[in-house]
Amino acid sequence: MSIRFSDTASRYKGVRVLVLGATGFIGHWVALALATAGGEVSIAVRDRERWKKLSKSSEPVNLKEIDLLDRRALSSLITNINPTVIFNLAGYGVDRMERDESTAWRMNAVLPLTIGEILAEQDIGAWDGQRFVHAGSALEYGRCSGDLSENTEPAPTTVYGRSKLAGTWALQDVSRSIGFQSAIARLFTVYGPGEHEGRLLPSLVEAAHNETDVCLTDGTQKRDFTYVDDVVEGLLRIGLSNAPPGEIINLATGRLTTVRIFAETAADVLKILPTRLRFGALPIRNEEMAHNPVSTKRLQLYTGWRPSISIRDGIRRALLPDTARAHSE
Repeated sequence: MSIRFSDTASRYKGVRVLVLGATGFIGHWVALALATAGGEVSIAVRDRERWKKLSKSSEPVNLKEIDLLDRRALSSLITNINPTVIFNLAGYGVDRMERDESTAWRMNAVLPLTIGEILAEQDIGAWDGQRFVHAGSALEYGRCSGDLSENTEPAPTTVYGRSKLAGTWALQDVSRSIGFQSAIARLFTVYGPGEHEGRLLPSLVEAAHNETDVCLTDGTQKRDFTYVDDVVEGLLRIGLSNAPPGEIINLATGRLTTVRIFAETAADVLKILPTRLRFGALPIRNEEMAHNPVSTKRLQLYTGWRPSISIRDGIRRALLPDTARAHSE
């Protein structure tokens, strides 16, 4: 086990759960948290070898190798497993190498709708929580300014943001028209062990190991940095909540931090000399968001909780060896 899990996961003991996107950064930890807690966990992956490389846990999972974009295969999988709840962490376009627009729309917009339509036909018996927890994205908000609440009118500027928003709206429509429980958890800047290479923290870790300089933007852009432990906790809590069908819930800390402060904090933990942080060496991307703090009122309303891990503590946990991290806290 390589991450700290709370008692929330134990409420899924014996519950049939299907996790999509389990070979991704966040989906991997969601699947492990549920399996460790005794959930009857199934995961659907395109490449079973990738899961084996990622997972060093001995916790049992029912691994199914399928193409999620094959509706017939997906419908058969869901029908056979008959999961009480599905967590969908599958997406396309977060990795900068993922640039096929057709795949983005099929994965981010069509897939959530397809899952909703299939689930609406399933009978699972008694369950007080959500049937489907879908991971949305902050990029659905796009150019929005001011405080970001779930009622803010979205203005996405990227293919990823537009396709994720289309998936949110499609899932809302089918959930509300049929009346089955689903929730969209909008994720912001998630960091922690297992992030894609090239992202901020992995780049700083690599620079610390290689004793090289780090090229950065000027670092003035503000983000809601959320440690992956807290994101997993939030997703599981949302899954147990009584949020109404199709509800959008910001899963964030509600605190903004500049990229510069995050980088300087990580550099201090990693013992990188401040002179090696080359702020201003890179341009700020056009899709960077500029807004006031993210509202977490709805998250607190439905879960009675909000993320609490500080950036310094999150970075320290991310850098711990597996065995030490498993016994931390």
